[in-house]
Amino acid sequence: MTALSYNNWHSLSDTALTEQIGDFVKHHRLEQNKTQDKLAHAAGISRSTLSLLERGKTVTLATLIQVLRVLDKLHVMDFFTVQQSISPLAMATLEQGKRKRARNNKTNDLEETDW
Repeated sequence: MTALSYNNWHSLSDTALTEQIGDFVKHHRLEQNKTQDKLAHAAGISRSTLSLLERGKTVTLATLIQVLRVLDKLHVMDFFTVQQSISPLAMATLEQGKRKRARNNKTNDLEETDW
């Protein structure tokens, strides 16, 4: 697996990126001492499809997810988590609408009770 810094990802072509993904899959498959046949069977894909993935060729996203699941590498999906953020302007608008003080509502104090 070739070492690339995070800053260089944007400068790679699509082909180079898919080759990096293939290298990642192959590295972890070999690290776990799994043959292409065993990994492909466990992922529910053909060996030739796994071979395409490892060579950086076009495969479906579902195929990649199945392989990552079998390799126990789904944690890479953490990078795709969307963090909800609120703009400072929207935050200020929300803060403006919040109550700043409690009022002494005399009409509620005078209501009769069943006691």
